[in-house]
Amino acid sequence: MEYQNTINKEFRLTGLGLHTGRTVTVTVKPAPDNFGIAFRRTDRTNIVTQPAFANKVGETSRGTTLGSGRHTIATIEHLMSALHGMKVDNVLVELDGGEVPILDGSARPWLLQLARVGIRQQQSERKVFTLNEPLHFEFEPTGSVFDAEPCDHFAVDCVIDFPKSVIGHQQAEMNDLSEYAASIAPCRTFVFLHEIEPLLHLNLIKGGSLDNALVFVNKELTSKQLKRLAKTFNKDVSNFKVHDGVLNTTDPYFPNEPARHKLLDFVGDIRLVGLPINAKFKIYKPGHKANNAFARYLMEYIANNK
Repeated sequence: MEYQNTINKEFRLTGLGLHTGRTVTVTVKPAPDNFGIAFRRTDRTNIVTQPAFANKVGETSRGTTLGSGRHTIATIEHLMSALHGMKVDNVLVELDGGEVPILDGSARPWLLQLARVGIRQQQSERKVFTLNEPLHFEFEPTGSVFDAEPCDHFAVDCVIDFPKSVIGHQQAEMNDLSEYAASIAPCRTFVFLHEIEPLLHLNLIKGGSLDNALVFVNKELTSKQLKRLAKTFNKDVSNFKVHDGVLNTTDPYFPNEPARHKLLDFVGDIRLVGLPINAKFKIYKPGHKANNAFARYLMEYIANNK
């Protein structure tokens, strides 16, 4: 029998929101048995606790946003991924702003804090749904496909496909959550260079930098483009380099880091089903919108197959 887990003591992390560029402090607190994972903003006069469920997600553009209206909490996926990866069932997450900080663009900073404070076993049995038949789900708007097969633990095989780009077709696997910390958690978010300026015009990625994202370049940059990019990120143009199609001050940790990051996001988004799932997931072209649609489908399936 597995038992539920929380953390030994609370911890805090402060950083910039990827899209707002605002400084936000997140406090992750232990929670009692059967509490689940929930978020709340402390900068609001009427504090609302938002349970971390897929059907409570209001927006999935460039991230997963919980809630709606004045109480939205954006970019929760990396923290959710770390909690899932460390088998944490019960915590309360408090923020003094509307977006979880991007930090280094991965789940690793959250993982390190969870490891530092430690995980505490609780008294109640862990609620896990074990799939006993194959499932198939397609999300037509993005061409995403999700298959799930019976398995006695959680595993993911992820394929991404960016034709006519330097990323191309990539695959990443996680055969068990024991592989998460070393192989998945450190993998950073990524973006194509041609996407950056439109996102800035949409008032997004104000907190983005070359320190928290891999920037992929599909064609050779002119000196004019380099200067404009340097101005965007407030850096000296001499700091930029392009190596194997990546513009950054650091190199990728893995040749397939984008696929691993997409897997990282899926680990976080699928935890919004509300409980861990024992199944082998084979996912093709995942993304936050498709992940959320699949998680909602799974919530309904689990409710009908308890």
